[in-house]
Amino acid sequence: MERRVIFDFEIEFTNGGGIQGQDFRLDIDGEDISDKELADHIVRDMRLLMVGRTRILNKVIVAEAHKRKDGRDERGSYLVDLSHTITSGLVTYKGLPAPVVCDYLSREESRQLYEPGTEFQIAKIEMVANTGTYIDVPFHRFEAGADLSEVPPENFMELEGTVIRVPYTFGLAVTAEQLRGYEIRDRAVLIHTGWDVHWNTPAYYEGHPFLTADAAEYLRDCGARLVGIDSHNIDDTSGRSRPVHTTLLGAGILIVEHLCELRLLPEDGFIFSAIPPKFKGVGTFPVRAMARCGRG
Repeated sequence: MERRVIFDFEIEFTNGGGIQGQDFRLDIDGEDISDKELADHIVRDMRLLMVGRTRILNKVIVAEAHKRKDGRDERGSYLVDLSHTITSGLVTYKGLPAPVVCDYLSREESRQLYEPGTEFQIAKIEMVANTGTYIDVPFHRFEAGADLSEVPPENFMELEGTVIRVPYTFGLAVTAEQLRGYEIRDRAVLIHTGWDVHWNTPAYYEGHPFLTADAAEYLRDCGARLVGIDSHNIDDTSGRSRPVHTTLLGAGILIVEHLCELRLLPEDGFIFSAIPPKFKGVGTFPVRAMARCGRG
C-alpha cells in the first residue's frame, strides 16, 4: 500500500522571519521518512533560501494513494544510481584481489577513547583500483597520460548523455554500425547490453559484450567525451590486445566499466556524472556513477 506523511513544520530564516505550515501531506517511498528528509523536501519544493533552523511536528504516516504518480519532484528531475555496491570479498575482475573492508577502529574500541554515549567507527579498505564500477583515465593506458588528479572535473560530471541499446542476446561484439544514428559529440555514450544481470556470478567474467576496434574509432572520430558499458570490460578480453582502451584513452576519452541499471535511462535527455577522488599517479578508481533524468 502506498503511504503519505501528514505533518506540521516551522522554518526560520537566517536573515530573520520564518514560515509555518499545518497538516501538510507528502507522498513517500517506503514506510517512513526522517524529519531531515521532510525539511529538505519542503526547502527544495518551495525553493527557499537563507534557511536556518527547521522543525517537523506532529508527523503521522498514513496508508493513502500517492498524488504524484511518477515519483519525481515538481521539476521533473530524478537520479538513477548506475553503480554496483562494493562489498568485502567482491570480485570485479577475475585474477585481481577482492577488496577487504573492515574496522580500523570499531565502535566498541572507540568507547574506551570518548565519554559515555560517544562512539565512532573508522573503516579500513584494502583494494586494487579496478574495483566495482570504475573509471579509466589516460594514465591507465599511457605513462604520459593524464592521471586522476590531472583530468579536469568537468570531464567527470554533468555530461549530456546518450544510451545506445545493443542487447548481448543479439551478439557480444558492438560494432561501429550499431552506433550510427545517435547523438555522440561531446556526450557520455553509455552502451546498454544488459550484461549486468550476471554481476557477481561466474558468467559475468567470461564471454562478455565488448566494443570492436572500429566502434572505438567511430566514437573517437565523432567526438565522444566519455564511453561507458555495463559489462566486464569495454575490450574483448579473449586475447591480449586492448584496442578500445588504446583508441579512447589515447584521445582523452574517459571509460567507465561495470555500469548497471542502464535499462532505467531514456536514450537521451539525461545528465551523467562519474566522479573519482583526486589521486596523483592513479589511472583507474571506483566511482558513484549516476544520471539525472527528466530535467525540467
